[in-house]
Amino acid sequence: MRQVLVLVLAVLGVARAEAVDRREVTGTVFDDANGNGRRDAGEPGVPGAAVSDQYEVATTAADGAYRLLARPEADVVFVSLPDGWRPSGETWRPLLAGAAVQGQDLPLRRREPRADFTFVHASDTHVSEKSLPRMQRLREKVKALRPDFVLITGDLVRDALRVPEAEARGYYQTFVAERARFEVPVFAVPGNHEIFGIERHQSLISPQHPLYGKRMYRHYLGPNYYSFTWGGVRFVGLDTADVDDLWYYGHLDPDQLAWLERDLAAAPAGTPVVTFNHIPLASAVDVLNGFEEDPPAPSTIRVGGRTLYRHVVSNTKEALARLRGHRLELALGGHMHVRESLAYAAEGRTVRFHQSAAVVGPSEAAGLTMTSGFTVYRVKDGVVDDGTFVPLDER
Repeated sequence: MRQVLVLVLAVLGVARAEAVDRREVTGTVFDDANGNGRRDAGEPGVPGAAVSDQYEVATTAADGAYRLLARPEADVVFVSLPDGWRPSGETWRPLLAGAAVQGQDLPLRRREPRADFTFVHASDTHVSEKSLPRMQRLREKVKALRPDFVLITGDLVRDALRVPEAEARGYYQTFVAERARFEVPVFAVPGNHEIFGIERHQSLISPQHPLYGKRMYRHYLGPNYYSFTWGGVRFVGLDTADVDDLWYYGHLDPDQLAWLERDLAAAPAGTPVVTFNHIPLASAVDVLNGFEEDPPAPSTIRVGGRTLYRHVVSNTKEALARLRGHRLELALGGHMHVRESLAYAAEGRTVRFHQSAAVVGPSEAAGLTMTSGFTVYRVKDGVVDDGTFVPLDER
């Protein structure tokens, strides 16, 4: 009996310690009617919006106010864009280390809700001064097509893995500037090239650097995983480039999986879901290329004594388990530099995994030259079509 009491007290002690460590973050999600990014007189709050620190998820009250008990390690707070709204500037704010954080207001702007819309899926822009003409061509084609928004699934910058801080920052700053030139919202997620300094034998960056790893991405672009709703479809951006010491590999970490479960709990059962991420949840491209044992990017990696696939997500089963109860309409990925469409007949429906070709240029796979381009998807009443491929080098 005494042992049970000691165990209970120990558990309660851990719970209290965790509660003490949490810090209160408060603010308001509001209708930024004039688009200036500040809450002015007469601009009402947005009720029922989900706000998160990438761990916990809170819902705004009738007046748009939220209260979030954030983790001590959290460095961003963001709002999941509700249906019928669009971004007004950034939908996230940085969280500095410290105690309670007040006044983290998040602006949104109204848009006409429509069940029919289009979006572009692009990937692997690898932005640098040299590749800017490719990014400009993408922007020109997007302008002509007039989609509702653009998804870019990682490898946004040329390289942050193995270069000094100044070079990595320069690539990030260039991408941020280029993204701002699009006339429609651009939603991005990180790829392996955005992970700052982890190849330390080349970057010479210390793990204690304040922007090491994923922190540089969040410094410039906010949450590395998040969600938004458009036309009744829940779009979930995931970060599938995990890290083991010096190397990246395809994997969803436990914190992200727990967040995914909480985030989807806020969506009605049966909501159609589109996931978008860099390293694919499923792909056959490695089969085309054949097994590769040699550096710099072998096909497998040893993590915690287990051999895992490196260039597809090694725990896709866990991700799909969190998606049960919702309709996975489409899973989008990048990384492979190939336009790829996989379709599986399962559970009385079709489950699809699509990869985007690379914006940065054509690539080689199994002796084939893969065309550079992107895909335009049309959505009607929650159903996403199979997409139309648009070559980037054709005028």
